[in-house]
Amino acid sequence: MSKMHQSRIASVAERLAKTNSDVIFITPGADLRYLTGYDALPLERLTCLAVRSNGDAWMIVPTLEKPSALAHGVPDMGIELLDWQETENPYDLLIGKVGSITNPLVNNLMWVEKAFGLQGAAGVNVELAGKLLSDIREVKTADEVSYLHEAGAAIDTVHSNMHKWLRPGRTEREVGKDIAEAILAAGHVTVDFVIVASGPNGASPHHELSDRVIQVGEPVVVDIGGTMASGYCSDCTRMYVCGEPPAEYLEHYSVLMAAQEAARLHARPGVSCESVDAAAREVLESAGLGEQFIHRTGHGIGMETHEEPYIVTGNETLLVPGHAFSIEPGFYFAGKYGARIEDIVTCTEDGIKSANNTTRELVVL
Repeated sequence: MSKMHQSRIASVAERLAKTNSDVIFITPGADLRYLTGYDALPLERLTCLAVRSNGDAWMIVPTLEKPSALAHGVPDMGIELLDWQETENPYDLLIGKVGSITNPLVNNLMWVEKAFGLQGAAGVNVELAGKLLSDIREVKTADEVSYLHEAGAAIDTVHSNMHKWLRPGRTEREVGKDIAEAILAAGHVTVDFVIVASGPNGASPHHELSDRVIQVGEPVVVDIGGTMASGYCSDCTRMYVCGEPPAEYLEHYSVLMAAQEAARLHARPGVSCESVDAAAREVLESAGLGEQFIHRTGHGIGMETHEEPYIVTGNETLLVPGHAFSIEPGFYFAGKYGARIEDIVTCTEDGIKSANNTTRELVVL
């Protein structure tokens, strides 16, 4: 794996060389995992990778984390490994190794405390990396696409067994606990989120599990995901109802299915991200549900559940083979109910391939 990570670090250096910045700093998170494979703990103590535009690279870690960094083969990637003791200033140590700096960049999700520490030690203001890193990460290799489809199949297994847990008289929290255990049993190493939103709670797209008791005849939004051993994520939403839902809801749901299918049929290489959003949105708007669709149609996915490219109005990025993203239109009526249908798809040479393949119909339990 070290060759792959060396190649990724080299890509960062090449892109950096085309800017007016000569070094980028990256702290623990998906960017660091992508570049090095090292899933470093995000601590108050500084762990940070520095990459220069000439390809030189350093990583500083707390001394107590050095064994972990060595076990992950950090030096094998051509990265000089530094460590610091509790009474030392890690920012000064790292900047002392990196040397003089012009317009340093930091990864977008770096903690402000860390960014300010680097800025103070370097004596120059830091700037966000912007799309420098996400441009590298957003187009997946064949292996990454395979990992995402593996994750999709694993979360499909959980949805396929929903009848075992979801029934009237149980609370959302009770059902959510069973789902979380099933996510791990299906092959994920972490549970990233479990949304079980019954009845009026379904009108909140990111509803947290509650002690609300699920009632007969009310729709339930189940949006779940986790991370596999590969480091790649799953994310899939399906709709369930215990008994007969309101007739009005069924009418709305048939429109939602058509909207999701319209976006799926439209998505292919050469079309813009915003046009995929428009394909779904136009169907909902034509049926009078436009105001109830309150979020973007999708988000990219990979080592993070949400990353580039975003399927949203204003994103003119053209899809290319290797893009991976969700297609998840929805409708939400405050105080009543909501619905969302979500698939993860990967862009192929002539269309898309779905990582999620359980039924998109409303499942009656």
